[in-house]
Amino acid sequence: MIVLIVILFLVAFYFYSIRNHDYWEKRNVKYDPPVPLFGNHIPNQFGKKSITAISVDLYKRYPGEKVVGYFRGTVPELLIRDLDLIKQIMTVDFPYFYKRGGGRDPDLEPIFANLFHAEGDSWKLLRQRLTPAFTTAKLRAMFPLVVRCAERLQDVVTELASRGATYDARELMARFTTEFIGACGFGIEMDTINNDRSSFRDLGKTIFNRSLRNRLLLPIWELFPEIRKYLKVEGDAIENELTVIVEQIRKSRNYQPIGRHDFIDLLLELEKKGKIVGESIEKVHKDGTAETVEMEMDLKCQMAQVFIFFAAGFETSSSATSFTLHILAYNQKTQRRIQEEIDTVMKKYDNKLSYDAIAEMNLLDMAFKEAMRMFPSLGVLNRICTRKYDIPELGFSIDPGVKILIPVQAIHMDEKYYDNPTEFRPERFTPEAIKERPSFAYLPFGEGPRVCIGARLGQMQSLAGLAALLHKFSIEPADNSHLELNLNPWSNVVQSVAGGLPLNFKPRTPTA
Repeated sequence: MIVLIVILFLVAFYFYSIRNHDYWEKRNVKYDPPVPLFGNHIPNQFGKKSITAISVDLYKRYPGEKVVGYFRGTVPELLIRDLDLIKQIMTVDFPYFYKRGGGRDPDLEPIFANLFHAEGDSWKLLRQRLTPAFTTAKLRAMFPLVVRCAERLQDVVTELASRGATYDARELMARFTTEFIGACGFGIEMDTINNDRSSFRDLGKTIFNRSLRNRLLLPIWELFPEIRKYLKVEGDAIENELTVIVEQIRKSRNYQPIGRHDFIDLLLELEKKGKIVGESIEKVHKDGTAETVEMEMDLKCQMAQVFIFFAAGFETSSSATSFTLHILAYNQKTQRRIQEEIDTVMKKYDNKLSYDAIAEMNLLDMAFKEAMRMFPSLGVLNRICTRKYDIPELGFSIDPGVKILIPVQAIHMDEKYYDNPTEFRPERFTPEAIKERPSFAYLPFGEGPRVCIGARLGQMQSLAGLAALLHKFSIEPADNSHLELNLNPWSNVVQSVAGGLPLNFKPRTPTA
């Protein structure tokens, strides 16, 4: 009897584990044969390949296809290769794909009630209320704080250069961006640039380095969607630490905006106004008009927004700026041209960084954009289908719950859009070159209504940090540097490099 029960269980489990694996075959979509239960996702779940690396492989293996099927466990996923279809999904037909599909439950894990992870009405209300934090006027007002952080960065690198020390550019720029976010976002002097053991830098590392616990739980969480509402993957430590920080800042300001116009001030202003009210993106009345929905900007919600402002702000910018330094170290001629431009502009502004000075550094801006093309911080973008969606040009429909994978890294390195894509060539981003290229061939910040809300802020702080360094130092490869990156296979949100980016910084005298 026991043997029979075991056999029946194994048979039932087998059919459970392959229950959707004919999904793409029924729609005549090409795909790699899936493995029971795991689908095509084994390399990712066991830390062999990041999802970005997997998407690049799929993109290259099916060059004639507009879409490619994939299975994340038993969940069907559609990798989109066609730029017109990407445009449809991200902009024109956004109401079908307004969710990122991260699968996080903010009731179980309040830290994920943030703008990046929030879905549906929560996302819409947060987006419309947080957008005012990133206006041009706010960015200009923040710039003196950026300059202060950049000057500290110069001081630290001066000391490193005096010792002839090789330093990990990834860690250096992470400390710079963490310092910036502390000053501009929260009004805190974090002192991460000078302090190797800053608690805020440690917090940043904890957020993006998967613990052993998470490495064990995440595969289970992905393979068995039914148990997600019972399984809290992220621990309480980060959530508790951020809650304490936010409450301390709120208390120090007497729970009122104090005129700093920083991120905390914005959250306090929203709290003071009461409930956030707006039109629903998910619910409609019988006459087709949108229902009115509301949410509270309470302490938990504020903690979640601070989490994403901090985490996304320092990680993406430090990734982009450190890779820019890395690629410039291997392209000395271009580096010198950029330094000459910086010298000329700085002389015009009395050798002082300013918002207007950064705006005039066109070659630096182009080099930064080219670096993000070659190594975008987010190598893929994710969406999820929310209701049945017809794709007439392909002759099939997809159902709610099907995931969408947009392979940013693969598109950025496609010869169809970028001649000799492995070559670092900032001139790809002249206004003329941009106009000639198809839209949606460059997606470092995403596109459409869910485009990165902090893109301009991130670019401003990144260019300021790069200008401060390149004005005073030349960047060279270290003895243990390698042009080709050794990517961390566990990095699935923001791409990271195993072993960092060691570089040498040599003092220079401005030419102008």
